[in-house]
Amino acid sequence: MSHFTHTTTAGDGARIAYRFDGDAGKPVLLLSNSIGTTLSMWDGEFEALGRHFHVLRYDTRGHGGSGVTPGAYSMDRLGRDAIELLDALKIERAHFLGLSLGGFIGQWLGVHAPERIDRLVLANTSSWLGPASVFDERIVGVLAAPDMKETAEGFLRNWFPERLLIENGPVVQALRQVLLEIDPQGLAGALAAVRDADLRRPIALIERPTLVIAGEFDPVTAASHGELIAATVPGARLLTLPAVHLSNVEFPKEFVGAVVDFLEDR
Repeated sequence: MSHFTHTTTAGDGARIAYRFDGDAGKPVLLLSNSIGTTLSMWDGEFEALGRHFHVLRYDTRGHGGSGVTPGAYSMDRLGRDAIELLDALKIERAHFLGLSLGGFIGQWLGVHAPERIDRLVLANTSSWLGPASVFDERIVGVLAAPDMKETAEGFLRNWFPERLLIENGPVVQALRQVLLEIDPQGLAGALAAVRDADLRRPIALIERPTLVIAGEFDPVTAASHGELIAATVPGARLLTLPAVHLSNVEFPKEFVGAVVDFLEDR
């Protein structure tokens, strides 16, 4: 089993950092991170998921060890990054689990590359997060700020209940450090991809078996957004956890249990 980060190159030359851990004889599960995090956001769930799957994690473009390309990113480009990672590793099909921005990418894959996906899990995500003006203001603020301190605390307030922020445990500290170290251009590029994405109608075309996980107290991608996705994707299942935004971190046992049961079609 490898725990080293490797890199491959996307079609436009950008570096994509990834880890591929576990038993190569098991089905592949591709994990896609939330905006402002890295593949490390799955550290708490990796061991449990690794008992069932060959787990492939990667840093979304602009985050962690992946390349920071200039300008606005698009959901099309982020989706193709995932496909090109599968291509580089000669993986024809995989299960896909994405949270927040990763869930947007998962929806794009379900619409545009269904032949590459077995089953799809969309967690704490939305098919549209308007209006664009809100994201324009955030992008300007991120790029103009002298550092990432204020941005980091804003993200953390949206991700966790107050009690976890007060406790300031190791997971919160680790995610804060990731946010403090993120390249402002990488974050701004990813915010632009979310700003410009509207998948509300296209996701009706998704044919892959889909599980939607929503957070009852999520202020970013409201539970109603998950309900809308589940109502639009034919045959989709919906699970609502009493979580804020990072439901995998708040409720790891329930989150992993639901994901494994769904992916193994129990």
